[in-house]
Amino acid sequence: MGPIRSLFTVGLILLVCALPAAAQSYLGFDRNDYPGDAAMKTLHETFAFTGYWLNNPPGANRNVWQGKRPALQDVGYGFLLLFNGREYSQLKASGNAARVGASDSATALQAARREGFPKGAVLFLDQEQGGRMLPEQRVYIHAWADAVVAGGYRAGIYCSGIPFRESSTVSVVTANDIREHAGARDLHFFISNDQCGPSPGCVFPKAPPRPAESGLAFADAWQFAQSPRRPEMTAACRQTYAQDGNCYPPGTPSSSGLHVDVDTANSPDPSHGRTP
Repeated sequence: MGPIRSLFTVGLILLVCALPAAAQSYLGFDRNDYPGDAAMKTLHETFAFTGYWLNNPPGANRNVWQGKRPALQDVGYGFLLLFNGREYSQLKASGNAARVGASDSATALQAARREGFPKGAVLFLDQEQGGRMLPEQRVYIHAWADAVVAGGYRAGIYCSGIPFRESSTVSVVTANDIREHAGARDLHFFISNDQCGPSPGCVFPKAPPRPAESGLAFADAWQFAQSPRRPEMTAACRQTYAQDGNCYPPGTPSSSGLHVDVDTANSPDPSHGRTP
């Protein structure tokens, strides 16, 4: 029985070695306001990557992330590059969504180059409005993406991964809608879905959930917690959030005001924005 047992053991080892390694995921965060240099060093104990705005974040009149790339890379962060896109009302009023898309792309490319992000990095266009994209929105997204790619970078979209009910029988997931109408464009997706579940809520696991667990297998990154929490989405995991409804990193008191949105990605540098 000795030789047989030995052969069995060898065979088992070979089988285990041949199995594909489990996909690893990485924890990150994003927020509109830059937390400060000292706080960013502390936050890196929890987070592998950070969101990084290339223009003014939603609702802001300036971009306080500008110029921070070298210091953040030195700390060890990867990047999730974000560009705040236009809402439907602005595109409709412009009368030329394609021109606006091309213009915004030029602004994004200029910012990426100025900040020192390498060619080939993924720039994510922030599309806050969910549901089925209207014609002006499609034209804008496509014009923006095409110009980003022509400029030597890759195009991504931040959008909702939550089903939006159009009628009693029809639901639309924004990410699916954009992807299905992208034609031959190779778009990358940063999905927002804070609905509990699939979201685990405001948590910071050492082994974070994979982006595909958002419900969209093609997701590169997944924002699974937002600050403040949305009661209608987070009732099942409300106890994971602070009393004020925000999500604070480990060891960070609510009095600090340093609340975050929590993300997970397939890479510690989901935009591939680190320079050699």
